[in-house]
Amino acid sequence: MGMTAMTCCSGGGERQITGGMVLVCVVAFFAVVAGVNGVMLAAAITTFGGVETGSSYQAGRVFARETSAVQAQNRLGWKVTVTVPAGAAGMTTVEVAARDQADEPLSGLRADGRLSHPLDKRLDRALTWNEIGPGVFRAETMHVAGQWDLSIELSQDGLPKFRSRNRLTLR
Repeated sequence: MGMTAMTCCSGGGERQITGGMVLVCVVAFFAVVAGVNGVMLAAAITTFGGVETGSSYQAGRVFARETSAVQAQNRLGWKVTVTVPAGAAGMTTVEVAARDQADEPLSGLRADGRLSHPLDKRLDRALTWNEIGPGVFRAETMHVAGQWDLSIELSQDGLPKFRSRNRLTLR
């Protein structure tokens, strides 16, 4: 039983396809695939800003505590509004106003909050809040545009009383 030699026609002459040529082509193919995978892996690692939760187990354990805090917050009946007034050039201004059930401004509060980018934690901005009136707080940061999550925590007597996370579209 004889082996048949394969030939390839390219241009004017015939070339014989050998086992060495097939081996070189197969190795070259997988080298290209591995190289592209390496480039894509490097791009994914350098552009990924981080995970939302470090430990899903720990996040699950605090669920009951968070649920009771939300129920206590709802019982307070506070009305908290967020506005984004026109700020100074190159700045983004955020104002938060807190009122009680009787629609009276709340006093004795401390505000904490941050602007979080929904896709990249490296762009997050901590906000410094100044009380500009009873229950009214203002924070400024360098101008940002697009969609952002505003996380707010209002504390009274050192205890957190109100938490909120809102999606804002800033221009």
